[in-house]
Amino acid sequence: MERDGERKQSPIEHLAAFIVDKRKAFYLLYIGLAIFCVFSSGWVQVNDALTDYLPEETETRRGLTVMDEEFTTFGTNRIMVDNIPFARAEELSEKLADIPGVKSVEFDGTDDHYKDGAALFSVTYDGEAADQVSLDALAQVRETLSGYDLYMTGDTGSDDSASLDAEMQVVMVIAVVIILLVLLFTSQTYMEIPVLLATFGMAALLNKGTNFLFGEISFVSNSVAVVLQLALAIDYAIILCHRYTEERAHLDAREATITALSKAIPEIAGSSLTTLSGLGAMCFMQFRIGYDLGLVLMKAIVLSLLSVFTLMPGLLMSFSSLIDRTHHRSFVPKISAWGRLAVKTRFIMPPIFAVLLVAGFFFSNRCPYVFGMSTLSTFTQNETQIAQQKVDDTFGPVNTIAILVPSGDYEKEGRLLRDLEAMPDVESALGLANVDAMDGYVLTDRLTPRQFAELTDLDIEVARLLYASYAVDEESYGRVVGGVDSYSVPLIDMFLFVYDLIEGGYVTLDDDMTETLEDLHTQLTDAQLQLKGEHYSRLVLQLALPEESEETFEFLGTLHSAAERYYDDCLVVGNSTSDYDLSSSFSNDNLLISILTIVFVILVLVFTFKSSGLPVLLILVIQGSVWMNFSFPYLMKENLFFLSYLVVSSIQMGANIDYAIVIANRYMELKQVMPLKEAVVESLNEAFPTIITSGTILASAGVLIGFLSSNPAIASIGVCLGRGTIISIFLVMGILPQILLLGDIIIEKTAFTLKKRLPIQTHSGSMRLSGHVRGYVSGMVDADFSGTVYGTINAAVEAGSIHQDAPPELPADLNGKEEDDDEA
Repeated sequence: MERDGERKQSPIEHLAAFIVDKRKAFYLLYIGLAIFCVFSSGWVQVNDALTDYLPEETETRRGLTVMDEEFTTFGTNRIMVDNIPFARAEELSEKLADIPGVKSVEFDGTDDHYKDGAALFSVTYDGEAADQVSLDALAQVRETLSGYDLYMTGDTGSDDSASLDAEMQVVMVIAVVIILLVLLFTSQTYMEIPVLLATFGMAALLNKGTNFLFGEISFVSNSVAVVLQLALAIDYAIILCHRYTEERAHLDAREATITALSKAIPEIAGSSLTTLSGLGAMCFMQFRIGYDLGLVLMKAIVLSLLSVFTLMPGLLMSFSSLIDRTHHRSFVPKISAWGRLAVKTRFIMPPIFAVLLVAGFFFSNRCPYVFGMSTLSTFTQNETQIAQQKVDDTFGPVNTIAILVPSGDYEKEGRLLRDLEAMPDVESALGLANVDAMDGYVLTDRLTPRQFAELTDLDIEVARLLYASYAVDEESYGRVVGGVDSYSVPLIDMFLFVYDLIEGGYVTLDDDMTETLEDLHTQLTDAQLQLKGEHYSRLVLQLALPEESEETFEFLGTLHSAAERYYDDCLVVGNSTSDYDLSSSFSNDNLLISILTIVFVILVLVFTFKSSGLPVLLILVIQGSVWMNFSFPYLMKENLFFLSYLVVSSIQMGANIDYAIVIANRYMELKQVMPLKEAVVESLNEAFPTIITSGTILASAGVLIGFLSSNPAIASIGVCLGRGTIISIFLVMGILPQILLLGDIIIEKTAFTLKKRLPIQTHSGSMRLSGHVRGYVSGMVDADFSGTVYGTINAAVEAGSIHQDAPPELPADLNGKEEDDDEA
């Protein structure tokens, strides 16, 4: 039964009390989870290939699947040794070719391999790029070339993931230092900082340790998730900390923690919904990297919320005495002067913003998006990028394209290869149908028994016997009956058949021919593994075109037309086709993400503010910041990686809208108790600590990622995120106040529940109050009041009245206090 004077607790207060009272159980739970996550964080598989996230129906994805299933792609490296004489380069070429695990080394005196004192060795290994035999051979290659001016590129031995992890660790360390400085500046007690860091550290560990649930995540998600989680979610912990400090001023530690948590849960949950909405919109991208990053970051936000709601209250309670003893004065200045300036410029700044909004829309729609990384540069470059740039500058870049056509018809392949070689934009074309074999024959030339006998110095009767055996093996019995002299067989097929007979002991050749056949068999086997599959043949082209350009994209259509003259089905695969497929899906992804993000955020705002007009005003400001952000690449004539726009526009809309919500919330509350202009000034004062804390952390995280990451995709996301956050802060602090002031009538007219704003009454001196008063009476009052006030009232009277009395003589103790105040 409820006792007199005891208020019944709400369900959320019951939950808060349970969390606080059972804090030791939560400590044990989190310690157990932390230990588990330390081990499980090593279980997750990281995918370094963006092409794996292309939609299944794209040509690139289908082509890569076929190549993985039917072909072997041997590991390669382009190795440049600078400042070396040609004779010495020839000696090194021979040494490299003798290394176990090295299949071949291409080097000659042409400009393709020796230029301006630099030698370029094209090394191919016995295994694929990730095979141990290739990696062991590469290690010996490095040892052989140690001491030389060396630049190495290629797919073998390249560990971009490890390099990126190392860079992100540096970013994380610097980010933590910046966060400490920001928190020291904006905190109210020193001891709350360790509580904040412990809460976030646990949330970050939980997120990293549970990524294994997805089985595999992209290198993008793996590298930036922790830093973005820190930037996006730490303000949840800051909100609870500030609530606790406010309640602790008049309640004991336990009650203050319970009350703070019960008030913070709805506020933080509401704030997180906009961020989750923006991230959720990313999951609908056709390019599945958005789905991957969206899921990882949404999980990060949810785990951050759980840590703030279930771990942090216990920490606040446990360290309450230390928090009480480490209070310090606020270092965050009042910005009333800025607020007054905002009021004075309310007829100037909105028109300027309107012009910037239109210009931002115009310029951002002309942003020079790119879909590969060949044209992108980063502020920080790793060893691989430096080597790639050096090799490309000296010998030119390589753009390799593969064409997959149905196998089985060597004549068609030969004709197609000749057509391709005749194209001016094709530097070379390689397929089984143009690989030289012996004496001017190519591997796919069809030879009769007499021609084969002449080529191999076999007796004609032996050659006929071999051809008859081949016909029987192929079940072409008519050839045996009708005579085999006119029977022609592709050279590669006959050589492989003869080799199998020799291996089985059915045929014996002289030693010279056996040795020749042994060497030729290795070449034939390698050629088959690389160029002939069960259902497809692979033609490999080197293009004299950049990886990504309009001319290259048009030429892909030319390649399709050439292949379709001979085949009904063909696949063109390479970095250029990957870029083309990404460009094709970008417009749909861009439109979808923009619409979904705005719709999701508007729905959250409508339910938050119970108004249809205010959400539109807030969205207008943040969408304006997105357009302005992506105008910079156009104005600076710098290419922008398309993924940066899709990711950052979602995060910027979902996360930066919180800054606008903070100011709008304060304004909607304060305008009930004071004039609109004063409400704007006070709203900026109250919102500034929260915005400067969260905004500085997010902007710093973005800038750090942009300047310290060598991966173009990651660096581009960081630069855009940092720049976009700074623009958002400027707009919500410098434009939104004027828009709220001028658009107040729109806000009032579009409110779902029309509540007339009570007139503000201002009195000074002695007054007798009777009724419910809400406002400032030498401090904020929101209570049923009956009595006399000496001082100034600036408040709305919801019931009752205010009567002005004649100034009475003040009591002696009050007179004494005023004298003390004057002296102070």
